[in-house]
Amino acid sequence: MSYYSMTFPFLRNFTDQIMSSNINKDTKAIILYDSQSVGGSTDRLIDSIGRKLAETGAYVEKARCKANADYSFVKEFDLVVLGAPIYYLLVASELSGALSRSNLKRALKGKKIAMFVTCGSPEPMAQFLYLPQIKMHLDNPVILTEKVFSPDQASDPSAVADFVNDITAAFGKSC
Repeated sequence: MSYYSMTFPFLRNFTDQIMSSNINKDTKAIILYDSQSVGGSTDRLIDSIGRKLAETGAYVEKARCKANADYSFVKEFDLVVLGAPIYYLLVASELSGALSRSNLKRALKGKKIAMFVTCGSPEPMAQFLYLPQIKMHLDNPVILTEKVFSPDQASDPSAVADFVNDITAAFGKSC
């Protein structure tokens, strides 16, 4: 396959400790993301979101987007988290390319989706300019929540926890 994938199976042990969550042990989540650097702030944010989702009981994988990859594997997942940094006022090119040039748009149809961007712009500007760059390529998904992570929030455990809590609450209501 032409995408990077990493699972978080070691976090599966947390599921025995979860008392109440809107996501159950059978829920499969994938984080599809773009980042120009390996080990940078977006990669660390993805890992934090993955760990937090796994703590709720979900099985979580992550895959780095490639513009022309085959995304038919997305049908296996109950929840899709889309995320990318903003470069020069645009959503990172591999995620936006995957949405416009591959079968990702078709694979996301009707899926439960959470999305985020990381950027240094004020949140109202990012909500108005950047998240619509992702949404315009989607075909009838169930958008659970959206988040703009500022540089300081990308490494803030409480911001990540709030985002994951918003995802799990909306996921539970949509079932």
